[in-house]
Amino acid sequence: MRWPEQGRNDARRRHPATVRRLTRGQSFPAAKARYPVAKDIRQEDAFPMDFDFSDDQKFLKTEARKFLDARCPVGVVRGVLDNSGKSYDEGLWKAVAEQGWLGAAIPEEFGGLGLGGIDLCAIAEELGRALAPIPFSSTVYFLAEALMLAGSQAQKARWLPKIAAGEVIGCFATTERPGTLTDAQVQARVENGRLTGVKIPVTDGDVADLAVVLARESGRTGIYLVELAGAGVERETLQTLDPTRGVARLTFTGAAAERLGEAGEGLSLAEAVLNRAAVLLAFEQVGGADRALEMAKAYALERYAFGRQIGSYQAIKHKLADIYIKNELARSNAYFGAWALDAGAGELPVAAAAARVAACEAFWFAAKENIQTHGGMGFTWDVDCHLFYRRAQQLGLVAGGAKAWKERLVSQLERRNAA
Repeated sequence: MRWPEQGRNDARRRHPATVRRLTRGQSFPAAKARYPVAKDIRQEDAFPMDFDFSDDQKFLKTEARKFLDARCPVGVVRGVLDNSGKSYDEGLWKAVAEQGWLGAAIPEEFGGLGLGGIDLCAIAEELGRALAPIPFSSTVYFLAEALMLAGSQAQKARWLPKIAAGEVIGCFATTERPGTLTDAQVQARVENGRLTGVKIPVTDGDVADLAVVLARESGRTGIYLVELAGAGVERETLQTLDPTRGVARLTFTGAAAERLGEAGEGLSLAEAVLNRAAVLLAFEQVGGADRALEMAKAYALERYAFGRQIGSYQAIKHKLADIYIKNELARSNAYFGAWALDAGAGELPVAAAAARVAACEAFWFAAKENIQTHGGMGFTWDVDCHLFYRRAQQLGLVAGGAKAWKERLVSQLERRNAA
């Protein structure tokens, strides 16, 4: 494109000393040095910003990976997958409780470690990488977060220590049919402290002891604690693509229910819990996506075709590069979400939605392309690729699908821009 003569003359008049010819053969850095650099006043008092984990958090991640490499090899995941009567690995659950991870973000006064949200994100990433077959997310990201957000002191004192000790498994029961969660969708009813209704699907509902249930009371929505071992509760285990994370239909017929928070706050509290859980789930998805990329890369370097490593072919290089790009995009959004979660920032709804959308796409894509990189072997039961594909699909739906989160992201951005 040529610079119009009039524009060139105007530029010479404004900056006569800086409009020079870049001579042929001159290096770009040398030529660039001849031009003055405009001063950016925004940088005068700027300080470096570090979006990485701290040294302590990196140490926590390293130790978590060592622990899970030893206690949760792929054989543990397959042990749950191959046993239709087993929804999670009880030995791993107890070992994780002994590590204190279940109470990582729970205050010390309630038996937890009192760490921050970012520390919990570091643990979540390693759990996702290992495909840990335990109800960690339902108990920690949903039940514990709901209690810490809306529980009374008595409710916290009763349940949080049990969660931290691994004595209680939780679940989050909000949906009743397909579609975006709205006030009109809630049909479950609470009258005189008794809950009636059906919730489906409920992740880990087949093994949970305590449920957080979204229901309507006197025309207003609320969230309620329901002990699933009590009267008036029926469970039906459902078949899913990933049997290492159980799913159930919960039917309530006059079950005792105790409200969390104030009447009428149900939908807003559910949204707050979902935002917090979305960030933590995003880290699980990033961990799983990274492991899938490692598997694909390792196979591409060891598998030979026509006398060459298949990783030397451009088509495979493109696959691995595309996985890497999506993983890094998801990681960036997850870090933004981790900051918002830990700081209690007002940007959390936007950050959570962005993290959720990017992580769903990254894990699904990495799991799919991992299978493709392995070729025909990738589709077999004996190769571990399908384990990551199953978990990618499960995590992509557990708190609402990517489509719903895209709609949430757009609505949040529109609301922010209109303010």
